[in-house]
Amino acid sequence: MSGVKVYVPRDATALALGADAVARAIVETAQRRGLDIELVRNGSRGMFWLEPLVEVQSGNAGARVAYGPVGVHDVAGLFEAGAFDASPSAQDGRRAHALHRGAIEESAWFARQQRLCFARVGITDPLSVEDYVAHGGYRGLRNALVTSGAEIVATVTESGLRGRGGAAFPTGIKWKTVLDAPSGIGNRESGIGRAAKYVVCNADEGDSGTFSDRMLMEGDPLCLIEGMTIAGVAVGATQGYIYLRSEYPHAHRALQAAIANAYAAGWLGADVGGSGRRFDLEVRLGAGAYICGEETSLLDSLEGKRGQVRFKPPLPAIKGLFGRPTVINNVISFASVPTILDRGAAFYRDFGVGRSRGTLPIQLAGNLRRTGLVERAFGLTLRELLEDYGGGSWSGRPIRAVQVGGPLGAYLPESRFDTALDYEAFAAVGAMLGHGGIVAFDDTVDMLEQARYAMEFCAAESCGKCTPCRIGSTRGVEVIDRIRAGIERDGNLVVLNDLCETMRYGSLCALGGLTPDPVVSALRHFPEDFEPRVGAA
Repeated sequence: MSGVKVYVPRDATALALGADAVARAIVETAQRRGLDIELVRNGSRGMFWLEPLVEVQSGNAGARVAYGPVGVHDVAGLFEAGAFDASPSAQDGRRAHALHRGAIEESAWFARQQRLCFARVGITDPLSVEDYVAHGGYRGLRNALVTSGAEIVATVTESGLRGRGGAAFPTGIKWKTVLDAPSGIGNRESGIGRAAKYVVCNADEGDSGTFSDRMLMEGDPLCLIEGMTIAGVAVGATQGYIYLRSEYPHAHRALQAAIANAYAAGWLGADVGGSGRRFDLEVRLGAGAYICGEETSLLDSLEGKRGQVRFKPPLPAIKGLFGRPTVINNVISFASVPTILDRGAAFYRDFGVGRSRGTLPIQLAGNLRRTGLVERAFGLTLRELLEDYGGGSWSGRPIRAVQVGGPLGAYLPESRFDTALDYEAFAAVGAMLGHGGIVAFDDTVDMLEQARYAMEFCAAESCGKCTPCRIGSTRGVEVIDRIRAGIERDGNLVVLNDLCETMRYGSLCALGGLTPDPVVSALRHFPEDFEPRVGAA
């Protein structure tokens, strides 16, 4: 047997479920049987309930046949069923196997998606420049290298791309500010020997229920590298940094290897793509502070300082890293750019609704039967995601609430599940899309405890620079505890609402400013959970 490729993900989720052991078992069994297979460690398809997902391809053009979830104990049976046999005669045996899933692209769950950022994830070898180029990679950068910076920025602006990190600020406006900023701005001493402008990727993905950045960096790191390089070409920056949280060791290794391969292939360095333009890229690890997901705290950390929020103005686009004009965007924001430069602003803008253009990688987590990543154009509803993709609750009980946008996102009840995924639609119901993470809870959830957790989280993660966040979150935990104990409940509810108002409008950054959202939404939609507890002290 020859010409058989076997794909086993090296994604962190798959690894946590035993993918390395499965890959070893497949290779060892094939060697014992004298079978010739090529093992490719790819990214995850995002169907976490089927991980480890093993895909088998006969010949370069053949369709992949998937099996999952595969454990080490399943490997021998797969060989017996002919799963790794390229001959047509083994087809009936393959189909009869209990773990046979057919072609993933033809499954209803996958076929309805609109994958732009994640078009290659799970398909290519993440570290192979040759594979990346063969699947459309670097076409966007090639176009950018023969286009002026102003034209690149105009294309990104026309596409309607907004920041995917949570703030949803128009990406093109940010890039134009950096393009137009004088490169000599800032502290002259700090600029000695440094680049005139910078490109920084915020890869400090710390929100609960979010993993799209990690999946992209592990499954298609060259896409991020290409997007950052395009940004550098657009604004005249020659140095880029990826600020990665230390809790992502697999993404770190993938990025380091992909960057080295991009340098070797001439897509990074002094002569990017033979254009004579320079762009260098490094990965820097953060120590795990949630506050460093805020862009100015991140910049302080990159400069070797304690991560604390900076006062604005000046904006980072004017005075950012080392006092220089800096483009700072999220992983998915940068990963969206190659498609825009390859296929045009109009192509990307045609996806979505209203002012929310393009696609959003949505992460389904919590109490759901089918958790994982779904990339769809803006406009579908929460209910479609929870039922059609998520498959309802894992427990079989009714879904009572969902939190969208991380630990500081609002809690939405079932009556809000028909809200469309659209930045403005979510704002209208007092919520935010944020990074696209959705965590589902069934009807056993205690919403007072969830509200308390938000305050406790803020107290633990506050950088301490401003009083409303530093002190307000600690007092918030105390007030909620008094409400739970039935101590002057009505009066403490007034205090809690006043405290939330102070934090919302008095905090220096979004950590303190958004902490009231889960608290106030829990109070508004689930008031019964804030009644005194029997036996509470």
